[in-house]
Amino acid sequence: MMLAMSDASPLRSGTGRRPRALSGAQPTADSYHLGNYFGAFRQWVALQDEFEAFYFIPDLHAITVDYDPALLRERTYIAAAQMLASGVDPARSALFVQSHVPEHAQLAWILNGITGFGEAGRMTQFKDKSAKNGSDNASVGLFTYPILMAADILIYQADKVPVGEDQRQHVELTRNLAQRFNHRFGPTFTVPEAHIVKATAKIYDLQDPTSKMSGSNASHAGVVDLTDTPKQVAKKVRSAVTDSGTEIVYDLAAKPGIANLLSIYSALTGREIAEIVAEYEGQQYGHLKVALGDLLAEFVGTFGDRTRELLDDRAELDRILAAGAERAREVAAPTLELVYERSGFVRPV
Repeated sequence: MMLAMSDASPLRSGTGRRPRALSGAQPTADSYHLGNYFGAFRQWVALQDEFEAFYFIPDLHAITVDYDPALLRERTYIAAAQMLASGVDPARSALFVQSHVPEHAQLAWILNGITGFGEAGRMTQFKDKSAKNGSDNASVGLFTYPILMAADILIYQADKVPVGEDQRQHVELTRNLAQRFNHRFGPTFTVPEAHIVKATAKIYDLQDPTSKMSGSNASHAGVVDLTDTPKQVAKKVRSAVTDSGTEIVYDLAAKPGIANLLSIYSALTGREIAEIVAEYEGQQYGHLKVALGDLLAEFVGTFGDRTRELLDDRAELDRILAAGAERAREVAAPTLELVYERSGFVRPV
């Protein structure tokens, strides 16, 4: 009975409403990369018709590690431009900067009060990130950022959270906190579900095809940035690590290099991998690399032109982000007000 009550919020009652989706991508690099595009942004675009979508740039999360303020500001604009260039439509989705909506941080503090220390310490991403420089050098913000992530989701009463498999644990923490708050203080939060698209192409590093493409990789030679020039992309594909033998087949275990190139080819064209393999039967690895290099060069060229066009008009970007924050606060503010009332705070008159 209590579980049934905890899965609903009084703010989301009624029929005929569209479900809500919420997702974000940190502005911690000078550009997003091909893995971000296929693993996240393209999925965001596809969800815009079915869901009431909220997409944001988590600049509050970005300050949990050492950072440069001027660089963070510029990367935030780049992030917004690249999300828009990917197809996020501000007429159909709220696109905003996290720090423009103070309810995120305010709710995070409330959730800190119902999160166990051991519970937060079991988050694997904190363990991984703090292991690089030692836990003594890790910030408290890095330790508690999964709680801020839970606030990001719950403040919008989101039904679905499009995330990668590596973020599933954080969504489970969010669900636990929502149910805990609802049980203690009454129905308040919608309990969200992770929305992990099974068909999403997994893009691996071109120089290390057993590792996911990531901007934090020690070498950037195998990462295709969305700001790369066509020449840079073609060179990276030509230099991509391949496998022993010469046969073009899709075999993740035996031929991870070729399998990665085929996955990228398939993601770019929408063609089935089996169809691409059949087309290149009897040909050498070089033939596949040349064709893929041309496809990727055309893609980043068009994407880069659109991104630069958006960045050249900062006033328009500011307008889009302000409008997105206004729409976000229309949803976030009532949620926070309900949380404050449930928590027993005296409200100002």
